Formats: sequence, structure tokens, C-alpha cells
Amino acid sequence: MIWFVFIAFLGGASVSLSRQINGRLSLSTSAMHSSFWNHFVGLGLLTLMALAFGGLFTPQIADIPLWAYLGGTVGVVFIALSSWLVARIGAAQTALLIIAGQMISGVVLDILRDAPGSPLARAFGVAMILAGMWLSQSKR
Repeated sequence: MIWFVFIAFLGGASVSLSRQINGRLSLSTSAMHSSFWNHFVGLGLLTLMALAFGGLFTPQIADIPLWAYLGGTVGVVFIALSSWLVARIGAAQTALLIIAGQMISGVVLDILRDAPGSPLARAFGVAMILAGMWLSQSKR
């Protein structure tokens, strides 16, 4: 289990680092330019990784619903918006707001999917984390 926690932590750190780098690029160019290069370079790396490790093409590709490919569209919007925001409100504030959005939407989706666990406990946990985030950002 600790391995999964470490991987999740590493993923979160990479999101923060990615936002910083793309935000810096958008300061010198634009959010669209930054987003384009983020995805162009990412496509190259992903292609090399897929060629080396496999998994790019699956035999059951016809069984995948078309809506399942919208994750890329959502990702492009996320990258462009966060690059734009970092340049305007800073990396820490952008990260806090993104995390808040992830937590709230995650709890809502879990409740809608009737995922195991207490919806009330989830909502309370998110409220406590959001309150902590708000307190950490408020002026003394």
C-alpha cells in the first residue's frame, strides 16, 4: 500500500512541477503556446514509451465507447487554463484551487456512482481540507 501512496504523491508533485514549468512558458509566450508544446513534447515521449513497453494498440479497441476518448480534450483544457492561471494568480493559489476542484468533483462523482463509503464522511473530510486551505491563504 505504501508504494501506491508514494506513486500518488509523485503524481501530485509532477502535476505541480508541470504547472510551474508551463506557467513560466506562458509568461514568455501565451497559454496556448505553452499548452501546445506541453502536449507536443508529451506525445513524443508517450510514443517512445509505448514503442518501448507496448500497450499503445489494444485488440479490443472497437469495444471502447467514443466518449472514453474525451479525457484528452479535458486534459488540454486543464493544461491551457492552469498555464493561464499560474501566470496571473501564482502557482500555489492555482494548485490549491485545482486540488479543491478535484476533491469536490471527486466526492460528487463518488456519491453519484454510489461508491462504497460514507458520502457524509467524504463531504465532511473535503470541507475540513477546504477550510484548512482557506485558513492557510487568509491574511493574518
